[in-house]
Amino acid sequence: MGWKTLDDVALAGKTVLVRVDINVPMEAGRVTDATRIEKIRPTVEDIIARGGKVVLLAHFDRPKGKVVPEMSLRHVLPALQAALDRKVIFAADCIGAPASAAIAAATAGDVVLLENTRFHAGEEKNDPALAQGMAALGDVYVNDAFSAAHRAHASTAGIASLLPAAAGRLMEAELRALEAALGNPVRPVVAVVGGAKVSTKLDLLGNLVTKVDHLVIGGGMANTFLVAQGVEVGKSLAERDMADTARAILAKARAAGCTIHLPVDVVVAREFKAGAANETVAVTACPADAMILDAGPATVAALQAVFESARTLIWNGPLGAFEIKPFDAATNAAAKAAARLTRSGTLVSVAGGGDTVAALNAAGAAADFTFISTAGGAFLEWMEGKDLPGVSALMA
Repeated sequence: MGWKTLDDVALAGKTVLVRVDINVPMEAGRVTDATRIEKIRPTVEDIIARGGKVVLLAHFDRPKGKVVPEMSLRHVLPALQAALDRKVIFAADCIGAPASAAIAAATAGDVVLLENTRFHAGEEKNDPALAQGMAALGDVYVNDAFSAAHRAHASTAGIASLLPAAAGRLMEAELRALEAALGNPVRPVVAVVGGAKVSTKLDLLGNLVTKVDHLVIGGGMANTFLVAQGVEVGKSLAERDMADTARAILAKARAAGCTIHLPVDVVVAREFKAGAANETVAVTACPADAMILDAGPATVAALQAVFESARTLIWNGPLGAFEIKPFDAATNAAAKAAARLTRSGTLVSVAGGGDTVAALNAAGAAADFTFISTAGGAFLEWMEGKDLPGVSALMA
């Protein structure tokens, strides 16, 4: 494991700087989805219960090193107070006198929220002076923002080397889930990777074929692999110029003992719209004037058999055009099968990525997965086998 948790650091009487991700969607000045805010509550409550003073560090949107009033964390304050059920004191800066004064004014049980770290150009440059300015405000640093862990910023990497550092409860849960999925998994391991383009997930596919026993490829990516094997896919989305790369990945998988699963039947249509007339055909029988928009029932049945033989599942990306009915059928059916096996205790299931979370929620399967990561870029880079600066900094 190598990183410390809240259980490993003394908190009583300490000012604890907690890096969180509360970069939430807003509309007309109101937070429309407070999920990210609600997820930091266990860390905040644990620190307070153990006698620490909580000071939150966070970014909001992309002000690019300038003070942009519309991107002030002040707008998040009402939702934050509601989610934490506590008074939250706002500081107009994340360093210097405004931050120091707000922290000094906080009493037991209060939480302090510092202004958008990205209002400083040094944040995204991991400027040592900015990191020093933040570190001067506290005694302990806690990172609870796995979703920002793939960025070497002052508030995620720089500050961690200046104070005793640990993972918060949300970060800890994420890291333990990922360790269970790829670091030291119970085998067999199956990974589902979907999405539109092979070119955006080359590192991901190249890493997974050396780590998992089965790799399921879906969505538009599958079409590219089919083309690489000489299968005609009509007007389907496919990166024909990536055929050589797809063949190289197939060869790497064979050498590593990883079985790649592609569709055996597909749902095709002439129009890309909800309720479009469609038919299910063998994967080798896509009409020249049609496009593949989903995997077929025989493919889903084969995937369910793979899931039943597995003990660990990692999922990133849908199997078809899940946003448009009826082309969500394969994703929904496979997701429900994974959820059922997870409920029964035979499968550890970890999923992540924006489209993936949306697809699993739409299928009504997300709640039964062992762990759902909302981290997006950090989750993908972890699956690609890359070091995450925000995590590595906790191991120093």
